[in-house]
Amino acid sequence: MANILLEMKNITKTFPGVKALDNVNLKVEEGEIHALVGENGAGKSTLMNVLSGIYPYGTYEGDIIYNGEVCKFNHIKDSEERGIVIIHQELALIPYMTIGENMFLGNEKKKGAAIDWQETYGQADKYLKTVGLKESSRTLIKDIGVGKQQLVEIAKALAKNAKLLILDEPTASLNESDSKALLDLMLQFKKEGMTSIIISHKLNEISYVADKITVIRDGSTIETLDKKTDDINEARIIQGMVGRELTDRFPKREKMPVGDVSLEVKNWNVYHPLYTERKVVDDVSIKVHRGEVVGISGLMGAGRTELAMSIFGKSYGTNISGQLFLDGKEVVLKNVHDAIKHGIAYVTEDRKGNGLILSNPISINTTLANMDAVSTRGRIDKDKEYAVAVEYKEKLRTKCPTVMQNVGNLSGGNMQKVLLGKWMFTDADIMILDEPTRGIDVGAKYEIYCIINQLVAEGKSVIVISSELPEILGMCDRIYVMNEGKMVGELMAEEASQERIMSMIVQTGESKGE
Repeated sequence: MANILLEMKNITKTFPGVKALDNVNLKVEEGEIHALVGENGAGKSTLMNVLSGIYPYGTYEGDIIYNGEVCKFNHIKDSEERGIVIIHQELALIPYMTIGENMFLGNEKKKGAAIDWQETYGQADKYLKTVGLKESSRTLIKDIGVGKQQLVEIAKALAKNAKLLILDEPTASLNESDSKALLDLMLQFKKEGMTSIIISHKLNEISYVADKITVIRDGSTIETLDKKTDDINEARIIQGMVGRELTDRFPKREKMPVGDVSLEVKNWNVYHPLYTERKVVDDVSIKVHRGEVVGISGLMGAGRTELAMSIFGKSYGTNISGQLFLDGKEVVLKNVHDAIKHGIAYVTEDRKGNGLILSNPISINTTLANMDAVSTRGRIDKDKEYAVAVEYKEKLRTKCPTVMQNVGNLSGGNMQKVLLGKWMFTDADIMILDEPTRGIDVGAKYEIYCIINQLVAEGKSVIVISSELPEILGMCDRIYVMNEGKMVGELMAEEASQERIMSMIVQTGESKGE
């Protein structure tokens, strides 16, 4: 019989106004990959924060039994000393420090009272090799991509002698090839005896790596599925997560004739803000009509976000050139205020960093981009602000006890709804949505897709930037494909497929290599 490495028994955790975990039970066998799935707000991350000591002993009820012993972790250091290491969705790396410095931060290699840099970088290089990252440990974090940063986090965990590795949405920011490489690394670790817990909304990835899947819904354990004995498929997992069968991932939209061109970008060029000789958007031209959802597909680093942000009042880049037309009339948008005034909204991919003020309530965040609408003689009318926030809470079905709750206490899916509400309140004609469903569950995704359909039904134009090809194919009327700063293809929905999109990317990459 397999050895039970971890057992969490009857874990109950309450926050003011909400019971986040209600008698949750979890058993993880030594040497397995155990997946934890559920909708946003189901309690997955809260459970792992209890396990790792982020929520210390005494702030929850129930027992953590690890390696046969009852554990009372008061701090994350306590769990790490036992070999339990958590990697959060938002990577905890310092951009202007080297890979090696980041890996041993708080866990320094010392010679007497001083840091032993030779040992630090030597050990770091060893662990980087283990995770298959071909970078010098003296490289600054800011100089490597998100996929490589994820591997640095794993190397950092290994340097802490991890026995149980917890990965919270490890592929949320990765393209398909980087995601596959990371999942294969987890399978390699499993062969070497490592135990892992993975939280992910990407059910195809869960099916690929997990030996067992525990489903949590509304703070309670629903079931644990075993690959050896249960018939596991995505439909089965979704039913457990949402409590019903989800027959269609993408809501049907009545196809209407598209309207006039609302936005046109011609011969658009953008250079990197720091490395000003590096062109990140290269002679790009696009058109978007009223009542149309236009997708922009491409691998990470293709220039999609850089294009979107530079259009949105030059909020990214330097030496920007080209022409921008709104309803056929050329405009020059000098800043974000100009863009908002001209009816353009940009929903950032980084909701926590750039989209929302986490320490402020939902009410303030909802009206942030259009404060004039809730102001009287230059002063914010708090009653109006509250009423608007309640209206968008109900319209978007945001789960929260009150709109006075701080946004930082919401789940990822509900944060995303607040961010969408913030920009919908500006009544923008053109909505640019950058990774609008990143890191959120299938139920919340469906609701956001319904919001997109509602926007175009009102005659608005929507641009969707997404790394998930099924999402691009399922939601968009027309698709642009970007690679290495250039627009390399355009497809109507009915002629598009994953293979055709990837073929356009690969062929342009190969021709450039030649």
